[in-house]
Amino acid sequence: MQPLFLLFLFSFASSSRLAENEVDRLSLLAFKAEIVTDSLGNLSSWNESLHFCHWPGITCGRRHQRVTVLDLQSSGLAGHLSPHIGNLSFLRALYLQNNSFSHTIPPEIGRLFRLEELFLHNNSFGGHIPFNISRCSNLQYLDLYGNTLSGELPTEIASLSKLQVLDFGNNYFYGIIPPSFGNLSSLWWLSVFGNNVHGGIPNRLGQLKSLIHFSLASNYLNGTIPPSIYNLSSIKVIYMFQNNLHGTLPPGLGHTIFPNLETFIFDSNQFAGPVPASISNASNLLVFSISSNKFTGKLPSLARLSNLYRFSLFKNNLGNNEEGDLDFISSLVNCTNLEVLSIGFNNFGGVMPESVSNLSTKLRLIYFYENQIRGSIPIGVGNLINLERLSFYANLLAGTIPSSICKLNKLYGLDLQVNELSGNVPSSLGNLTSLSNLYLNSNKLNGSIPQSLGDCRFMLDLDLSHNNLSGPIPKQVINLPVHLNLSGNQLTESIPMEGGNLQHLVILDVSENKLSGEIPQSLGSCTSLTTLSLRENLLQGTIPKSLSSLRGIEDFDLSHNKLSGIIPNYLGSFPFLHNLNLSFNDFEGAVPIQGVFKNASAVSVVGNTRLCGGIPHLRLPKCISKQSKRGLSPKMNLIISISCGAVGLVLVLSLALLYQSRKARALKSTSGSSLGVSLLKLSYGDLLKVTDGFSASNLIGSGSFGSVYKGVLNQHEEINVAVKVLNLQTSRASRSFISECEALKSIRHRNLVKLLTACSSIDFQGNDFKALVYEFMVNGSLDEWLHISAQGVDRPANLPKNLNLTQRVNIAIDVAYALDYLHNRSHMPIIHCDIKPSNILLDSDMTACVGDFGLARYLQDASCPSPLHESSSNVIKGTIGYTPPERVEEICDPLIVQIEESSNSTNPRSNRRNHAPNDRRRTVVECLTSIARVGVACSVVLPRERKDMSNVVAELSLIRDVLTGTRMPRENL
Repeated sequence: MQPLFLLFLFSFASSSRLAENEVDRLSLLAFKAEIVTDSLGNLSSWNESLHFCHWPGITCGRRHQRVTVLDLQSSGLAGHLSPHIGNLSFLRALYLQNNSFSHTIPPEIGRLFRLEELFLHNNSFGGHIPFNISRCSNLQYLDLYGNTLSGELPTEIASLSKLQVLDFGNNYFYGIIPPSFGNLSSLWWLSVFGNNVHGGIPNRLGQLKSLIHFSLASNYLNGTIPPSIYNLSSIKVIYMFQNNLHGTLPPGLGHTIFPNLETFIFDSNQFAGPVPASISNASNLLVFSISSNKFTGKLPSLARLSNLYRFSLFKNNLGNNEEGDLDFISSLVNCTNLEVLSIGFNNFGGVMPESVSNLSTKLRLIYFYENQIRGSIPIGVGNLINLERLSFYANLLAGTIPSSICKLNKLYGLDLQVNELSGNVPSSLGNLTSLSNLYLNSNKLNGSIPQSLGDCRFMLDLDLSHNNLSGPIPKQVINLPVHLNLSGNQLTESIPMEGGNLQHLVILDVSENKLSGEIPQSLGSCTSLTTLSLRENLLQGTIPKSLSSLRGIEDFDLSHNKLSGIIPNYLGSFPFLHNLNLSFNDFEGAVPIQGVFKNASAVSVVGNTRLCGGIPHLRLPKCISKQSKRGLSPKMNLIISISCGAVGLVLVLSLALLYQSRKARALKSTSGSSLGVSLLKLSYGDLLKVTDGFSASNLIGSGSFGSVYKGVLNQHEEINVAVKVLNLQTSRASRSFISECEALKSIRHRNLVKLLTACSSIDFQGNDFKALVYEFMVNGSLDEWLHISAQGVDRPANLPKNLNLTQRVNIAIDVAYALDYLHNRSHMPIIHCDIKPSNILLDSDMTACVGDFGLARYLQDASCPSPLHESSSNVIKGTIGYTPPERVEEICDPLIVQIEESSNSTNPRSNRRNHAPNDRRRTVVECLTSIARVGVACSVVLPRERKDMSNVVAELSLIRDVLTGTRMPRENL
């Protein structure tokens, strides 16, 4: 009897275990069902052919065969996190970081009482943190960095007594830091970086005696740092930058206070007073950065900081503009690991110390700009063989530019502008083949421009303006950079524009020289030009017809020359031209009235005595027709005068009545919103109609904050539009609406999606309604083209189903142009914050336009030399990745090489430069490697070290030229 009883118990236990295992299996399948994108195919084998414990990403316990670890990090997943995750009751670790999960974190996660590690960082989770996460009593690691979570920081977290890592960074939390966080006695990592948290730092955080990493940066914290914080003797890393904190640094910093300190970043606050001398005792210090504060006085000796990697004092009031201010430089000679030295925008005076030449040979970046430093540039600066960027601009340096600089073969940026340097521009600068930015403007340099600068084949910005340079402009130089400024010199002869790859030139300024001859016809091939200034020279002849191809021109200045002929009508067709100066020449005939000529404040034609017509505000005489010049009889003149007068009277009365009618209609119109400019006025009812009741058949897609529908507006003609309807139940949808309106109302670029209007109204049930109406992009999003399985894109029959490499590079260039405009050329720098394939839209000719500015942010601090300089962009969201260029064939889309090889064999023009398939393949691989390098340069950890978007445009353009055969491939493209 006993054996039967035992057998019964065993059978019952087995069936119970099987039932529990089945719960895990079904829960995993429910998890899979919520995934809409599985780009790496990790979930494809989650099926009946294999036990779930052997599915990719699953780890089970040996005894019960229950799921203990779910690891799908960096798997290219998109979708929602299923609430069935809460049924995996044995789960101890959940790793879903670096994916594209959206929606909310399900509250069912609070059931996982065995959970120890929860990593959800770098996704798109929104909403609030479930309050019942406090039931996960064994939780040790909670990492939610880089999502779109919002709400107040949950006080319930404080009950997780075993918590060691707590990271809320780069989200949208608001409110204050709960003082109860001070109860997390096991915590060694606390980060609330990059949120909207305000108020002061709670004194109780000083109880976290185990804390090693402490980050409250990029918030709205104010007040002083509580003294209790300085008792955290275990601290190694402390980030407090970009807040509104004030006060002074304690005298014992680095000695008795934070004796284990390795990283100390207090940039962009209101701290004042001296830098404590005790900092010299912080022998473990790697990074010390106090930029953008109000520190004063002299620096102590730093001789003991032998491990120092980065030292940044940028934008303070340090130094007294006297000798001895730079004595600390000599003490840095012992810092053999130093790579970054930034003391710009201070009040350091005295002579440039020769000891600069003896600094670490690992130095990559030296910024001494905007001080009062005198003397000459040390000849020994050539010893710093790893230097990549050297900036001494806006000081009082004199003497010549030392030729020893030519030894710095890794140098890509040399900025010596606004000093008192004299002598020639050294021809040896042509040896710096990596040089991409050279600024020597506003000095006292003389002699000719060396032709050897043409050997700097990666030159992007060359500014030699406002010196005493003479002689001709070398054609090797003018064909080289993207931005070229030679204004304010004594240059002579004609503008050499023959040959070369002029289509890369974006800015050309040769004004205030003595250039003669005619405007070159070949200037029309500079199709990327946005700024062209030829003013104050001796140019003659007419404006050539070839310039009609400069469709992207924004600023065009030909004033103060000897030009003649008529003003071409095509200037009025340039869509982006907002400043046209033709004054003080000898132009004749009628002034056009279309385009830029409609705006008198955007056009200047004064000093041209033979012009006529134009809009009334230009106050030019009326043009006289040829028939009037031949003369008519007095009787005929009288008849014409009376007739014209009568017609004119009728027209005036008609226009007056029309004006009053339109004004009355405008006063009656109250529906819709026009963002403060003359846009379409649409109500909720209008949008309901044009989208066929927001029908599912017109649904284009949906995102975090709403859905997008296709519609047709019947105005004077049918206009296809995309209507983005905000889901106002989502916590940040209203903020997204405001952000997008604020960003798009003041920017305009051919590579930005055009916003037609916005509607802020109520629906027929009385609920709030907000929508944005865009120009419809017929070829959908880049995401749909990159993923062949995507549906819903009506591709024209003449377009291939796959994008070849040249098309992809063209799209990348379009996006780079858009970002360059946002970062560097809009009235205030704008950071998009959400660049991804689904937000890049393609029009009928596959031109890419960037859309969705719901997360866009203005960069308020424009005082830095570059909008993205130093720590000013540390707040920006984004996922940082790394692609080793030497693995490019393994990680790129395999279709790319196949398509290129196929087109090479069928298209005879593709072999113009590459005569063999192997040559073509090698060219493609080299281009892919170069693209990868650009991507890596845009993704480096420190924002100020990332490649500027104007440089990205130029480098991608060069890569495209090699692909299309208009430029020969070269080593290390």
